[in-house]
Amino acid sequence: MRPTEAMDRPVADQAPPSPRLPPAARADAVDTVDADVPAAVGRVLDALLAERVARATALDPVFGRDLAARVARFTLEGGKRTRSQFVWWAMRACGGGPARAEAALRIGAALELIQTCALVHDDVMDGARMRRGRPALHVDVADQYGERYADAGTPAPGRRFGEAAAILAGDLALAWADDTVAAVELEPAAARAVRELWSALRTEMVAGQYLDVRGQVASAPSVARAVRAACLKSALYSVERPLALGAALAGADGTRRAALSSAGRCVGIAFQLRDDLVDVYGDPRRSGKPVGGDIRAGRPTALVAVARARAEAAGDRHALAVLRRSLGRADLSESGLAEVRNVLEATGARDTVEARIGRLVDRGLRHLESADLEPEGRRRLRGLLHAAAGSPPAPDGTDARVLRSPLMAARADGPVR
Repeated sequence: MRPTEAMDRPVADQAPPSPRLPPAARADAVDTVDADVPAAVGRVLDALLAERVARATALDPVFGRDLAARVARFTLEGGKRTRSQFVWWAMRACGGGPARAEAALRIGAALELIQTCALVHDDVMDGARMRRGRPALHVDVADQYGERYADAGTPAPGRRFGEAAAILAGDLALAWADDTVAAVELEPAAARAVRELWSALRTEMVAGQYLDVRGQVASAPSVARAVRAACLKSALYSVERPLALGAALAGADGTRRAALSSAGRCVGIAFQLRDDLVDVYGDPRRSGKPVGGDIRAGRPTALVAVARARAEAAGDRHALAVLRRSLGRADLSESGLAEVRNVLEATGARDTVEARIGRLVDRGLRHLESADLEPEGRRRLRGLLHAAAGSPPAPDGTDARVLRSPLMAARADGPVR
């Protein structure tokens, strides 16, 4: 229990004032943001999370140190703010300017927080021990707790405690994300549109995660069902909804909103299909995670669904046997994983998924080109959409810095997380 005097202080008295945005994040600095959107979002996050951690520490120092500070660190240290870039450049492509800059950056920051929630919870559900080349949050908490209390003779609480703490950390990140969106000041029509999109995004993300978890214990899904889960789990929340949020902030008309949403849906599915390939064929030294996690977890990816369907159609009993004995086997060896790779290639599943990625990207870019957008915004979005699917750079000289995002490197480096 905290000391009595601390308990007697009103919580409101302990909370510092809301942070002011740093100069580069203010509405009169649009050109500065255009030059480096990830850095601008990072500055907003710095201010926002410093204030949130201070509030949490004032509430209780242990809570602030063990949980709130970890959420802040995880959010600030990871990723290249790709979802935030989609929000920003959709807003700019639809004609949004200084009046919408602060709102776009804050919503981008909220997306980074909801991404923290998704990843922290995902690692618990998957039993993953590594994230971005470091111990996953639930592993880090359990290890630190064990070290801290070992000298006092208190038994380390182990895995269960770490997982429980990580669930709460994810919840905290989600609460902070919701608070951030709720605090954005907009006129009624734009506020209503953002609120509806944000609500849909959160529910879709949970639905996709549930289908993913359910698929690990249910019967093998069809290819269509696997793609549906991929759409809910990743396509909507990673690409389509961020684009829609940016368009809503700019007050875009229905035609432009529909074109951007369609582009995002196509490329978002391509992103998840690329993610499936990277899990099997990526380089763990670059991705920060062991290769083959989806296979060992028995995750119902579209890649595996295609391989199974093709093996069944061809009567390939060997391929089916390999998949049957390998999927969901946590102790699958490297040679066993190599067998799975051979099946994915022999059945044509890898080539089929690669071809589908290409078609989805082409379709998504056609939707983008059909919209009446500002030229620079369109160019930046084109580069981001190519990057999201890990496809070759656009032939028009799109900004190389944008294309060097982890999403662009996903084919070799692993998925963006």
